[in-house]
Amino acid sequence: MSEALADPAQTRVAGEGACPAPRAIGMIGGKWKLLILQILIFQGTKRFGELRRSIDGITQTMLTNQLRALETDGLVTRKIYAEVPPRVEYSASADGMALAPVFTSMHDWWVNRSAGS
Repeated sequence: MSEALADPAQTRVAGEGACPAPRAIGMIGGKWKLLILQILIFQGTKRFGELRRSIDGITQTMLTNQLRALETDGLVTRKIYAEVPPRVEYSASADGMALAPVFTSMHDWWVNRSAGS
């Protein structure tokens, strides 16, 4: 199998270049990342404990892992304050905030879909 076919980010759409959808979905996909991003985009900066209390069913380990992945992908920023005990705050980065229209579109789609039922 060629390297281009092995990488889902290289999926091609007829007549176009590489489709970025698989890579984008990998960055924001999954139950927890979407919830984390939604909170940080629309509610603003949150401390770790605030995020954990806002997301029903997420474990501390899962939240930590998801925040690290979002930070690595440049969608979330982390600010550490030199205090005792240490305070850490998470915010949506500029790239993360750029996803606000996507969330708004999904909301509008859901409302319109539900209205037709």
